[in-house]
Amino acid sequence: MTAAHSPGIAGIPGAPRFDAVLIAHRGEIALRILRTLRTLGLAAIAVHTDEDADAPHVTAADSALRIDSYLDGDALIAAALASGAGAVHPGYGFLSERAGFARACEAAGLVFVGPSAAAIETMGDKIAARAAVTARGVPTVPGLSRPGLDDAALLRGAAEVGYPLLIKPAAGGGGKGMHEVHRPEQLPAALAAARREAAGAFGDDTLFLEHLLTAPRHIEVQVLADAHGSVIHLGDRECSLQRRHQKVIEEAPSPTLTPAQRTRFGEAAIAAARAVDYVGAGTVEFLVSVEAPEAPFFLEMNTRLQVEHAVTEAVTGIDLVAEQLRIAAGERLSLTQEEVPLHGHAVEARVYAEDPAAGFLPTGGTVHALALPQGVRVDHALEAGQAVSSSYDPMLAKVIAHAPTRAEALARLDRALAATHVLGVVTNTAFLRALLALDEVREGQLDTGLIERHLPELTGPPRGTRSLAVAALVRWDHVARERPAGLWHASRGWRLGGQAPFRVRFAAADGGVRTVALTGTPAAARARVDDGAEHTLALHDGAVTVDGQRLPLSHHCTGTAVWIGLPGEDRELVLHRVHRERGAGELAPALDSPMPGTVTTVLVADGDRVGAGEAVLVVEAMKMEHTLCAPDAGVVRLHVRPGQKVARGEELAQVLTDETAPETQEARP
Repeated sequence: MTAAHSPGIAGIPGAPRFDAVLIAHRGEIALRILRTLRTLGLAAIAVHTDEDADAPHVTAADSALRIDSYLDGDALIAAALASGAGAVHPGYGFLSERAGFARACEAAGLVFVGPSAAAIETMGDKIAARAAVTARGVPTVPGLSRPGLDDAALLRGAAEVGYPLLIKPAAGGGGKGMHEVHRPEQLPAALAAARREAAGAFGDDTLFLEHLLTAPRHIEVQVLADAHGSVIHLGDRECSLQRRHQKVIEEAPSPTLTPAQRTRFGEAAIAAARAVDYVGAGTVEFLVSVEAPEAPFFLEMNTRLQVEHAVTEAVTGIDLVAEQLRIAAGERLSLTQEEVPLHGHAVEARVYAEDPAAGFLPTGGTVHALALPQGVRVDHALEAGQAVSSSYDPMLAKVIAHAPTRAEALARLDRALAATHVLGVVTNTAFLRALLALDEVREGQLDTGLIERHLPELTGPPRGTRSLAVAALVRWDHVARERPAGLWHASRGWRLGGQAPFRVRFAAADGGVRTVALTGTPAAARARVDDGAEHTLALHDGAVTVDGQRLPLSHHCTGTAVWIGLPGEDRELVLHRVHRERGAGELAPALDSPMPGTVTTVLVADGDRVGAGEAVLVVEAMKMEHTLCAPDAGVVRLHVRPGQKVARGEELAQVLTDETAPETQEARP
């Protein structure tokens, strides 16, 4: 299908003309780009792997083509040519910052919606980027950066840089390969680890050193530049709330900048863009040191659309994807620096498929029920029944709140997160709400170390027993509906002399068991939790009354877990599973998968004897590896093989100790 092109896209004589765009991405950003293509009257061509054949971005597009991988540049170009697309939009991630892909698009006669390959190449090499912006008078963090630094040179130069220092790969981003070093004796091992990680993630193990700024702020500036020499900025964004160099919450404008700083940052961002003759939409990132708060230290330039671009769109009213397309078509910028509007305050939270209580391990699973907030912008590609894969980045959605003031925007975002429920997938929404509630966040006292300092209070389990009682009630109702009718099958536990309680046992985070005893009926119940807490409950259609308070409720029950969605609280409560008995009724310790993923390595054979703490197998999800070790010494019984996909909580192996193994069981040689 081909749509008529917009005059705004092909209105300049001699400019590139295209009326269809291939979106070389998936998920929420593919849908985000598609919305703008619709507005401009351009056809949207999607691509998909077999896993994504029925994904929302595929069904929403004008047409779609199958590929084997979103990282296969040749296949993407072939799909664009076969579809009749005249341009390729790379989104973010995947191939969006690969200079080779931009060149290949150009060689194939396709418009790459992004900067030139030369600009991508320079800014993609952090050493070259530092040199380019320094030549334009933009300050950088003090450090040691030049091509070809080997370990000996880095070890010699470390003292001059000064401890603490930060090892950084010249290529890539996202915090991969970055290591903090606080003492000289730590440096050799840290360099070796950084080189391994950089080579594995980026195919380039080039490293450099920067002085580690303690508790800096992370500020970025959105820029737009056309092919006619005009460069403007669209204000700044505060991105200091991050964990392990990954952003969590972003806002615009920054609450920490003075007017003088804001002007200086904008000027520095424009200078950085001009240093590489930048064309398109890009983001220049800076660090602000507590020792020199007036100086913007250049960090890097992202030569693509940023995940957090929505907050800039909210305060300016400018569609950044539309600007990218118009610039790619050869048009001039539609406004000057003085004409850039800035209204109110916007805050964005990233909703991830991860479990903060389990060290932020990726989760995944099936979306059993979905509820998203009204009155705010939500960028997502979710739908009920969808399987959330562990093959890609764990970000599920972005929730963006805009209001006249920062306080109103924060409050609106908190309410929106409370109304966000993705039942079937453990998410970080409770963590995000706890972060927004911190005094430092509300007061705008932000720095990149804030989350780490407050991690225990941000990732702790929910207080109280309300969720346990509600989950038990949902389980009771589920069992009651599944059982045959009749007195002897009634889940109410009728017996002579009174009602027997219906007991539900949940697995506790510490490995123990939490028990809830219910009496009455699901429509009028009393719950008693093992710690003595009591609640009165009543289950309704789409709601539950707890101790007299009626709350909206979404829920789903499986044979292994109960999912509940209450305001501000999505919980997966795993039913206590008694492992298979061995010997005289003892239980064999089991190794359960902490996340959905793939068993990449099995380090022992079935029947091998292992020691306590010995590695047994490795599970990988979203490029994160987790090694499962034997909880006790004993004989391994494997239930999986290498390459097998596994679910979160699935039993992968058992370790039969002397007490739990049958007397006749012998270890294999």
